[in-house]
Amino acid sequence: MSQWKQIQQLEIRLLEHVDYLYDDNFPMDIRQGLASWIESQDWDTAATDESMAAVLFSNLLTQLDRVRSDEQNFLQRHNMKIIQQQLQVKYTTNPAVMAKVISTCLREERRILSSACMQEQGPLEKSLQSSVAFERQKNMDNRVGIIRGSVQLMDQAVKYIEDMQDDFDFRYKTLQSRDSTDRNSDMMKQEVTRLQEMLNRLDFKRKEILSKMDVVVKEIDDLMTSQLSPELQDWKRRQQIAAIGGPLLTGLEQLQGWFTLTAQSLFQIKRQLDKLGELVVKVTYECDPIPLQKPQLEERVKYLLYHLIKSSFVVEKQPCMPTHPQKPLIIKTGVQFTTKVRLLVKLPEVDYQLKVKTTFDKDLPPGRVRQFFILTNNTKVMDIEDYSNGCLSVEFRHLLKEKKYINGTKGNEGLLSVTEELHSLSFEACFTVQGLTIDLETCSLPLVVISNVSQLPGGWASVMWYNLLTDEPRNLAFFGNPPRATWSQLSEVLSWQFSTFAGQGLNKDQLSMLGEKLLGQHASCSDYQVSWSKFSKENIPGKPFSFWMWLDSILELIKKHLLPVWNENYIMGFVSKETERTLLKDREPGTFLLRFSESHLGGITFTWVEHKDNGEVKFNSVEPYTKSRLSALPFADIIRDYKVISDGVVPENPLKFLYPDIPKDEAFGRLYNCQPSKVHPYIPSHLIPISVHPDASSTPLSCRSPEPPMTPGEFNMLNEHLCFDLDTMSSPYSD
Repeated sequence: MSQWKQIQQLEIRLLEHVDYLYDDNFPMDIRQGLASWIESQDWDTAATDESMAAVLFSNLLTQLDRVRSDEQNFLQRHNMKIIQQQLQVKYTTNPAVMAKVISTCLREERRILSSACMQEQGPLEKSLQSSVAFERQKNMDNRVGIIRGSVQLMDQAVKYIEDMQDDFDFRYKTLQSRDSTDRNSDMMKQEVTRLQEMLNRLDFKRKEILSKMDVVVKEIDDLMTSQLSPELQDWKRRQQIAAIGGPLLTGLEQLQGWFTLTAQSLFQIKRQLDKLGELVVKVTYECDPIPLQKPQLEERVKYLLYHLIKSSFVVEKQPCMPTHPQKPLIIKTGVQFTTKVRLLVKLPEVDYQLKVKTTFDKDLPPGRVRQFFILTNNTKVMDIEDYSNGCLSVEFRHLLKEKKYINGTKGNEGLLSVTEELHSLSFEACFTVQGLTIDLETCSLPLVVISNVSQLPGGWASVMWYNLLTDEPRNLAFFGNPPRATWSQLSEVLSWQFSTFAGQGLNKDQLSMLGEKLLGQHASCSDYQVSWSKFSKENIPGKPFSFWMWLDSILELIKKHLLPVWNENYIMGFVSKETERTLLKDREPGTFLLRFSESHLGGITFTWVEHKDNGEVKFNSVEPYTKSRLSALPFADIIRDYKVISDGVVPENPLKFLYPDIPKDEAFGRLYNCQPSKVHPYIPSHLIPISVHPDASSTPLSCRSPEPPMTPGEFNMLNEHLCFDLDTMSSPYSD
């Protein structure tokens, strides 16, 4: 079943999250109409490969043409045409952006499907997707709308006061121009009385508008303090969680709308106050409220504008190497990385360029020996992006880092490994708008700088641990005394890693098995505290590697060699040898299960059960297959072609049923590589995995694979029963 069909079968609660994925950048109509084609393309690679992205974009447009021509409904055909035109405008010059959007949507769909398979969401994901958050956002929309409406009404009130004052000013000057002899006449007295009434009315209106402004400014102040600022912090926290594989980060456009509408209200009030100041120049009087209250109101409006705009300067895209788009916040020396900042407030027109300057390690903790600097131009101009509704942003694409050393002695920082040293990238700008000078500054989340790709797993462990356990934006000394994580927190993040890198998260049973591996007897306690050292630094008892290094090697193995089998849920994975035997002992002979090796980094093995005539149950485990072996032969083909030979016995495949009772070919049939050899006129050849069955006197229960040594007799027997000559056999997977 296609991924999109599985999505459509989800419950309403999860479908609402799917709905958030699709907008004008990637309409759901396209996802629906081209579901199978979209899922068959490699969007992850295209997101970092411009030429491949251009080809896929062209093919997508061709596919849309086909779907549109087949569509019978005129309205649907029209809508598809509009969508196609919009895509061409948006992505023709930068197709890699489209590839990244689609890649992100597909990955998030897989994460949602994975969460649907789990009995319950983890605490982090549940908190990010609670109904309370949706209600809070609705309330925010309503409140911002009310403020905008009030400010618009104040505009009308100021205009009314201006008209009233013009009328008063005209009558007053007309009265002054009359002859002095007429000033004691009854008509004159009536006019003076009328002017006094107008002045009283004008005074009342001035006091009224200033009072309304005071109320609205207080409302904006409260909005910024009690809702807008917390919403911004919530978005930043969700950005942290998304960076380590959590739910897709959404809400920036909504946040930008709130910031912009609030800023527009404040700018409008500022103009209204300026207008009141102009009115005072024309008409003023004793106890005039405008000169008394206007300066204070202006200061409050300027203060709110300053802090609103200053806080709206955010890192939209955290630093990330294009070669590792799913592992942000890790930078390798000498390798390009990208990052992007945005101003969430749409400013009034400015007549100069807004330049942003980047600085690496602006506030480095004392005692650090390693320092880095930016080789390329560290200043760029912010531009208006069409899709951001006129807001300013800038993307730094080609910043290089080069390591240098400074003189100094190591303090406590010297106790940290390279992947525990945290760094930051700062962004600064300064501009003046409507007489208000604003210094902008923000910074990235803490970064890990590596010099070798072998440090990548350790760096990613640091990124996960930091962003899981703290929302501090710049605690560069975090690993001087790292806090502990509860198993419930950590297990949720580990499942996200499998969702992100392997397409499917871990179920409750798999997480329970992992817990036993890491925590032993404490695995059943979700609140058990796991230390940073136990997770990433200490070796597993009896093994030369840590828990995280072992798990990361499995992730890499799945991603590169086992993805089809993993996504079919055929790999039990993290079962121990003891549990494995308990599961298999009462099953049919030839029943096997797939698990990851506990003794090898990045290894997978299978164990099958045999029943002897005397009732004895025997378990056979093949030597783990690692990436070097799986590069030569797909794992499904290994299971299909696996043979065991022993003296006097015809080679056979002992694997009959995938645990619990699925016939092997039924489970793996569609994953077999059935492509015939394209080399003619040669007879097709195959690489067959073979194990030598241990003889009765041997004690080991495992079988060596896939190329054990053979005796001459074993070789002749195998050659006799196969339909091709072993002497001339070559692998279609060899170079």
